[in-house]
Amino acid sequence: MSADPPASAGPCAPADPYAPADPYALPDPAGTRLVRSADGTRLHTESYGPVGAPVVVLAHGWTCSVAFWAPVIHRLAGDHRVIAYDQRGHGGSDRPATPAGYSTGKLADDLEAVLTELLPAGRRAVLAGHSMGGMTVMAAADRAQVAARTAGAVLVSTGPSDLVAELDLVPAAVRPVQLRRALHRLVLESKLPLGPVNGLSKAVLKYATMGPGATADQVAACAKVVHACPTSTRHSWSQVLGTVELTAGLAALAVPTAVVVGSRDRLTPPVHSRRMLAALPDPRGLLELPGAGHMAPVERPAEVAGEIRRIVNLVSVDQRSDVG
Repeated sequence: MSADPPASAGPCAPADPYAPADPYALPDPAGTRLVRSADGTRLHTESYGPVGAPVVVLAHGWTCSVAFWAPVIHRLAGDHRVIAYDQRGHGGSDRPATPAGYSTGKLADDLEAVLTELLPAGRRAVLAGHSMGGMTVMAAADRAQVAARTAGAVLVSTGPSDLVAELDLVPAAVRPVQLRRALHRLVLESKLPLGPVNGLSKAVLKYATMGPGATADQVAACAKVVHACPTSTRHSWSQVLGTVELTAGLAALAVPTAVVVGSRDRLTPPVHSRRMLAALPDPRGLLELPGAGHMAPVERPAEVAGEIRRIVNLVSVDQRSDVG
């Protein structure tokens, strides 16, 4: 069997016309806004690209923020209106004061609030969710206000259930199923701070979340985002992710939906993506990225942005966007 290709293109590959000088730094937003969710939680949102363009809404994953999407935003904002927001507890959004503020229902509330506030009635967007962001899309799929504003979806590096059972962080030499699950839960729900970004922490992050071909710059960019997440937020959401069950929400996602996953994803392995594709009402393909890990939008932004573009073109999103 041939080895997985590296994440970066070879020296003879043509230059990427969408790649800025620093692809991991966000461009200047066209606008920012605080949106209040149903329980009063304030959500930080950022908008990029021309007002009259097709709309894409980006929902990031566990321990990340809007900044995680920078390489994808650079590739879409020239001809799309891109809206990205910090999930509650992350980035510039409020941190819930009690455990009740952390649930898949709250994630759905937040997405509904963002769409209702930033997309006028009758307008629709393509939703792209990475990891917990994909779970957000599934959790909100059966809500009338969300469905009315959703034209299509792209689920990236995510899963609807059985996350702990399918984790692939513990070495294969540890074979007993129950022991593997117990060790995975300990890792997932750790209350320990991640500490400073250094060589050791970046090596651990790369092993757990990225493919072997991820570049040093990609690892550093992910480490900067992940280490900025408050320890309490990371632990509180881990409690939710450990028991997540969104199979019904996946079945309610009745729009053209593409699935993307890295072949070396340890956190949400490809088995989840194959199950999702089989359960979706309107599946539009599975893109498996050879050699990529869980952080596909950073490791392989051109392909992820390409799938979002493909779904946008497929559903013919209204070109008359007037998103603020």
